[in-house]
Amino acid sequence: MIVYRELQEQEICRELFKSFVRRQEVTKCWRKEDGRWLVKDAPFIDDWTEADYQVLVSCLRHTAAAGGFVYAAFDGQDLKGFASVESGLFGGEQRYMDLTSIHVSQDMRGRGIGAELFLAAKAWARNKGAGRLYISAHSAVETQAFYKKMGCAEAEVYNQEHVSREPYDCQLECSL
Repeated sequence: MIVYRELQEQEICRELFKSFVRRQEVTKCWRKEDGRWLVKDAPFIDDWTEADYQVLVSCLRHTAAAGGFVYAAFDGQDLKGFASVESGLFGGEQRYMDLTSIHVSQDMRGRGIGAELFLAAKAWARNKGAGRLYISAHSAVETQAFYKKMGCAEAEVYNQEHVSREPYDCQLECSL
């Protein structure tokens, strides 16, 4: 049985991710060319290095310490999914809050965990006064299908910091 709960800063450490498998085998991605979205062949394997996990832990700890939302799914004692939302609003009248991460362990995908995490992130952001979630999302076809299923669309206003950091990501929003 999957149990969901908010994580506190002091709980977030490298050991928390010992049973988490980030691996994603990507074959096709969405790319914007001449103002149109197209599916392109873009095969690669997305996986995290030890350095990536260290950065992730630091970022999630910072989010929790700054009053943001870090929410997790556990199978027994094993972390199998997580999502994070930053606490500040941006984007003027859009009143965006930034969904900075949402990941489900490879061994648990397709079981509704991502949807539960996303819905919890939406509820938290709505309760904090946001009008929309902003997502700089992996462009893999499967990832984009998830966000479309969750009601996301292309962002009205792009966060240029995200665009410069991840130029191949799709910039999305979801009304709350």
